Amino acid sequence: MTTVARAAVLREVGQPMRVERITLGPLAPGDVLVQVKAASLCHTDLEVIEGQLACRLPAVLGHEAAGVVAQLGEGVTTLAPGDPVVLSWNPHCGQCFYCGSGQPILCAQYLANGPRSAHFDGRTRLACDDGSPLHQLMYLGGFAEFCVVPAQQAVRIPAAMPLDRACLLGCAVMTGFGGATHVARVQWGQVVMVIGAGAVGLAAVQGARLAGAAQVIAVDPHPARREMARGLGATVLCDPAAENPAEVARALTEGRGADVVIEAAGVPAAFRTSLEAVRPGGQVVWLGKVGVADEVGFRWGSLMQEKRIVRSSYGGARPQQDFPAMAQAYLDGALHLDGLVTARIRLDEINEGFAALKRGEAIRSVIIFD
Repeated sequence: MTTVARAAVLREVGQPMRVERITLGPLAPGDVLVQVKAASLCHTDLEVIEGQLACRLPAVLGHEAAGVVAQLGEGVTTLAPGDPVVLSWNPHCGQCFYCGSGQPILCAQYLANGPRSAHFDGRTRLACDDGSPLHQLMYLGGFAEFCVVPAQQAVRIPAAMPLDRACLLGCAVMTGFGGATHVARVQWGQVVMVIGAGAVGLAAVQGARLAGAAQVIAVDPHPARREMARGLGATVLCDPAAENPAEVARALTEGRGADVVIEAAGVPAAFRTSLEAVRPGGQVVWLGKVGVADEVGFRWGSLMQEKRIVRSSYGGARPQQDFPAMAQAYLDGALHLDGLVTARIRLDEINEGFAALKRGEAIRSVIIFD
């Protein structure tokens, strides 16, 4: 059985996406058809649009999405039609060296099939209206009314969770919150600096707060984003254009520097600042990124004194455990997501939404599918 849906299709780098009719399916064993209810616009999608990140075209982008299960492929027993789900962009085989080492983000099959921009088994599940193959970004293709994913990518969440906020859990919130809790392992009473107050950074601020950090320093050049960070748990605000973040950290710690620095801005200056601001023996977690061929320079002395540096793409995600837990934390009032959604748009407005993201006007614009 196949499904016909509307989707935003990118056919050429640097050009607007076009909303087209596509065909999904038939489902293979282990597949799940998800009716997408909400999908948010992420900088990773923008990198594909601008040609900084390779993806086979034509393709449906979108990897932060939530919806309801519409149909199950053969052998799927962990989900049922109607289940609300958040989608994960990191399917993994569970059998390779990296999966066995507890690093599913490095799964050999995941990394091998990613450049094909297809399904996890390397085959496409989507087709254009004329029957030609249509690719998916990051195993999802969430900018469509429906998507097909392996069952492990569809993670059931509490039914009370609003899906226009649930979609943020699938990438930005997982990366930032997990970067603080799983990767940095923020401890009670520590001083934590978060550089960049976008969606990922604001989630990291909350992760640090909930982990018991005594001080959370939010660094961002935009006053409104700094104030948002304050509302989410930051205790100290720093405008890097007006003061040196490293000096701010040292002033709070008898000259040592922050115990943990989480970089979530994705600019060379922020990476350098992360190393200058962390204390000797402290932990640096890089969540942001620059172009894969770009170079970032550092003062050698900033790398010394037993500092620990980790680059994380997904905040140590354990989607089956983390997504439901974060959704429940939102429902309990501990995790705040409402303010991260700065615009709700229709699928036909997707190009305008990405233009606003590029201009820095949006934290997260969310496409609402009726």
